[in-house]
Amino acid sequence: MNAIISAPELAEALAGPNPPVLLDVRWQLSAAGEPPFDGRAEYAAGHLPGAVFVDLDRELAGAPGGAGRHPLPDLAGFGAAMRRAGVSPGRPVVAYDGGQGWAAARAWWLLRWTGHPDVRVLDGGLPAWEGALTTDVPAPAEGDFEPRPAASGLLDADAAAALARSGVLLDARAGERYRGEVEPIDPVGGHIPGAVSAPTTQNVGPDGRFLPAGELRSRFEDLGVSDGADVGVYCGSGVSGAHEVLALAVAGIPAALYVGSWSEWSSDPDRPVATGPDPQ
Repeated sequence: MNAIISAPELAEALAGPNPPVLLDVRWQLSAAGEPPFDGRAEYAAGHLPGAVFVDLDRELAGAPGGAGRHPLPDLAGFGAAMRRAGVSPGRPVVAYDGGQGWAAARAWWLLRWTGHPDVRVLDGGLPAWEGALTTDVPAPAEGDFEPRPAASGLLDADAAAALARSGVLLDARAGERYRGEVEPIDPVGGHIPGAVSAPTTQNVGPDGRFLPAGELRSRFEDLGVSDGADVGVYCGSGVSGAHEVLALAVAGIPAALYVGSWSEWSSDPDRPVATGPDPQ
């Protein structure tokens, strides 16, 4: 099953016998000193009919701290939020956001990692949707999804460091943050030694839609990903990294996510930091 769905495909699915649950996960990273982005206000102004708003900061992540800016959420609370949205194992789920794709990918990754069998992301997000929007807030029937985390697909700091040596660890942040030239959010700039710079923004075209699967596979092969290689991804706080894991899935390449990412790694002064364009 493809991990993404086009707007025409979504319209067809919504008219079918088992329409997907829609999750509106509009979110943007706010720079230091800026007020937080209000995704709920964006949702209230207009959303896909039937979509339920999901708060990334409160429902798809735990409180910021030593484990990073967007650590794993409490799974009991995450499960309750998904059930309130109507999520059940026997019904497909489609997540969308304002077009960047990062927040929707975080919802996709969490649901997949906790056992939901059928989750996709709307390719191109809300801007790709050509149908009507609504301000009506739905009241979906309670779902029965129970999160059951997989034994694989998740990295901690030690596993990420080991993977950078034994496999391929991709850094999904902007190149200047990887090189340590700027760091607008976290304590220090640079990257995990051995990690390869792979900005997730390069996985999409100008319209915000993912590149074709073959082009994505070629890109990742150029970055050192070979058949059978163990692949991991990190970013600043496990959000844009989820988008890169999604791009890898589109390319047919399984990958694990280091959720704590650079915000966790850089919070410990004893962890090594590499700078410059080279992995080491």
